[in-house]
Amino acid sequence: MPILFLLMHLDFPGLNAQKPYTLDDTLRGSITPQRDWWDLKYYALKVEVVPADKFLKGVNQIVYKKIKTGEVMQIDLQIPMEILSVEQNGKQLTFQKKGNNAYFINTDPSLKIGETGDIKVYYSGKPQIAKRAPWDGGLSWDTDSNGKTFAATSCQGLGASVWWPCKDHMYDEPDSMRIAVTVPDSLWDISNGRLEKMCLTNDGKRTTEWVVRNPINNYGVNLNIGDYVHFNEIFKGEKGDLTCDYFVLKENLEKAKNQFKDVSRMLQAFEYWFGPYPFYEDGYKLVEVPYLGMEHQSSVTYGNKFKNGYLGKDLSGSGWGLKWDFIIIHESGHEWFANNITYKDIADMWIHESFTNYSETLFTEFHYGKQAGEDYVIGTRKSILNDRPIIGVYNMNKSGSGDMYSKGGNMIHTIRHAINNDEKFREILRGLNSEFYHQTVETSQIENYISQKSGIDFSKVFDQYLRNTKIPELELKKTKKGYQYRWTNVVSGFDLPLKVKIDGKEQMIYPKDSRIQSISGKQLEVDRNFYITVKQ
Repeated sequence: MPILFLLMHLDFPGLNAQKPYTLDDTLRGSITPQRDWWDLKYYALKVEVVPADKFLKGVNQIVYKKIKTGEVMQIDLQIPMEILSVEQNGKQLTFQKKGNNAYFINTDPSLKIGETGDIKVYYSGKPQIAKRAPWDGGLSWDTDSNGKTFAATSCQGLGASVWWPCKDHMYDEPDSMRIAVTVPDSLWDISNGRLEKMCLTNDGKRTTEWVVRNPINNYGVNLNIGDYVHFNEIFKGEKGDLTCDYFVLKENLEKAKNQFKDVSRMLQAFEYWFGPYPFYEDGYKLVEVPYLGMEHQSSVTYGNKFKNGYLGKDLSGSGWGLKWDFIIIHESGHEWFANNITYKDIADMWIHESFTNYSETLFTEFHYGKQAGEDYVIGTRKSILNDRPIIGVYNMNKSGSGDMYSKGGNMIHTIRHAINNDEKFREILRGLNSEFYHQTVETSQIENYISQKSGIDFSKVFDQYLRNTKIPELELKKTKKGYQYRWTNVVSGFDLPLKVKIDGKEQMIYPKDSRIQSISGKQLEVDRNFYITVKQ
């Protein structure tokens, strides 16, 4: 998800006063017994969009494997959308609505553990209209300069069930998916994966069928509807030829051909730092939409008005943020951290946003040099609020503070410099994308991997930056022979190696918790790359 511009920061989902948790929160945010007994294998989604009425109708075939005892299945679809009927093996199934958005369906009880079954869920309705996409989510409806429909979905946090029925929890992804979308024949739908076929009918409709050959998180599935034109290129990547397809409104074709040159630069930098693009089988697409943009898997959406920076602004204030298009770089970075490595619970959303925020720094460094990258990430510190912990509330679909962006990126930058070995740091980033390839993960897995591969126990560092709002403070006291130093404003046991210069000579020091330590020298300078404060 795109970082919020500083003036919008207070509107980040979850930053407002906490409302009491409800049954809907529990059903949406937890792995309920009605979700736990079955493993999602495949979706075949068919949907018709009627732009004149802002109306959708369709059917989703859900293929699943029974892995535990159970038969009542939870499928989610948010009001005002409605499930009309459910079918299995040619028979109608009974179901009951729970809360506002969950349906408990009585599936075939004869299915044995280890066997695979499927249901077909028929639905329709007018999905929620996004008020300020992509942060509140839903469908965005607009028109192009010729008055033709220009519409798209965005639903991270809110959930994919705002527009189609699914198992709307991030822990379980289908192994693959088919998406067939019908729109008026003057329009095109662009969705995830590769276009397998297109069909025009005599009643003035166009159906495009898209095949996704990789696991995909539910909010990554998208509709993008418009009078699109297409151009493409081939990127010579680590795994061979990667197709890059671009879809924009006709009026913006020439601007897009120039602005989208950042895609190949992005792929070059991120394959270096993170490893191969994770979805070669599905290709890479960049699709213009009527909102800012979003990280939909293999169908990244774009609405940055063909400007460098974030809508023409440099979020870092360093000048480097105006050298590239923020939405192309940030949202594409999510292909590695969000779509390849995906949080199981939105409380761990930092896994997506902190690493992707830092991808902006790594892109800048790759193309403009190490000092440029440092200037960029340090410049983003001005947007950090330290208002709430970055980790959210588990099992309630509640993310943490918006500090998961800039503070999270600076935490990773700090850890990198504590490791003090850029090649090892790069191996860790690439190793994360290999070890957790196409997986859903928890925070502990990411924390433990970094500590193990770096050889440094960063557990207290993660506690400090993810679960606490205090900035570590290094307290320095000048003595006759040098300096005394210790940590203050830290969690118990805080242990972060620091790079300093003593009389102009670079070295590492190892302050631990509040224990006072000493070092000789006339002048001590702390490396600026550590997100801490220094008290003389």
